[in-house]
Amino acid sequence: MQENTETWTTWATCLNPEEDKMPGEWEETLSDFQKNIMLKVFRPEKLMFAFKNYVRTHMGSYFTDSQPITMENIYADTDNLTPLIFILSTGADPTEQLYKFAKERGFLERLGTISLGQGQTQKALNLIADSCKNGDWVLLQNCHLSSEFMPHLE
Repeated sequence: MQENTETWTTWATCLNPEEDKMPGEWEETLSDFQKNIMLKVFRPEKLMFAFKNYVRTHMGSYFTDSQPITMENIYADTDNLTPLIFILSTGADPTEQLYKFAKERGFLERLGTISLGQGQTQKALNLIADSCKNGDWVLLQNCHLSSEFMPHLE
């Protein structure tokens, strides 16, 4: 009995139990879905990784791997009534890609940029209004710094 406990403890405390084989005959006995249930019991924090592996195995990597995104692809999904909004994680900044894309499209001179913060709401609203009239582009940066502006953006 002690041997079995040690085997399960080793599996349950390993770095990546969602990738390691289950102890004893359980690797062959349980289905992939049942293994995920066991993982939830022992290591619930690893379940999301296990689900990703499960979907990749049973449905294909198309559903789990990030697809490459280009400004051309994104632009194709926009129009004058559908803005492009980036919600960024720390360290991500598509500004250079946008400038390059605007230059390629002949819009660099027609791209207005404003970094929001205290006192920038009216300037941003004016820039948007002018751009709507002229068909220009607007890059609003740091919108989260201006709680006054956010209702206007919505």
